[in-house]
Amino acid sequence: MSGALRHPLRCAGRGLWLAGELLRAALTWWTLRLRGPLSSGARAAWLQRHSRRLLRVLHVQLRADGPVPAPGFLVANHLSYLDIPVLAAVAPCVFVAKREVRGWPLFGWFARMAGTVFVDRERRTDAGRAVAAMRALAGRGVTVVLFPEGTSSDGRAVLPFKSALLEPLTGEPACAVAHLRYALADGDPADEVCYWRDMTLLPHLVNLLTKEVVAAELRSGHAPTRGLERKPLARALRERVVALADGAIPA
Repeated sequence: MSGALRHPLRCAGRGLWLAGELLRAALTWWTLRLRGPLSSGARAAWLQRHSRRLLRVLHVQLRADGPVPAPGFLVANHLSYLDIPVLAAVAPCVFVAKREVRGWPLFGWFARMAGTVFVDRERRTDAGRAVAAMRALAGRGVTVVLFPEGTSSDGRAVLPFKSALLEPLTGEPACAVAHLRYALADGDPADEVCYWRDMTLLPHLVNLLTKEVVAAELRSGHAPTRGLERKPLARALRERVVALADGAIPA
């Protein structure tokens, strides 16, 4: 039985709350936009404010261990669309995402308004444009978030990191790294929080609205990047994220 059928009142109430928060976010964005063009920092601050509100709607209890990511680059594992509000709630961020996210209901709109850098993975030449955009954002003092796994997973392991978009990090002395993990008391996070395989967004989100509490753990740290080419850097960053997951290094 689906969560919506087991908890119809909880689902309906949170669904209305979510709709209200999305409307509030839209009105806030347009109010800011009417005053003039929005800078990357203003978009990131807008996303942070409303991400924190979204986490309350979804009853996400966030535990963050480690330093708050500073402006520059942040590399993390990727489990779900929920990763975006979780990370944005901790620090003002701009995200790098696959082009398909642009068309997602609700979250695609948030991504566009927040200034997300979209990458067309079917066009190899698009990586150069994305890398230039990432460098420009980092240069303006914004935290740029990358998910180098290139896809989301069930969280049982950190997938190999792809190196295509790591070029801007090779000239930096260090970057922030983070590991995300979710837990549920009333379900399986691999199927009900993580968004992967051939899952469909709306049914997945409706089910998520029925969960009593979603526990989110974010462990963050730093990793040296200077002097490493893209492929060795991809391996080194993955090892650092895995170490955070295992608790082998302090967050």
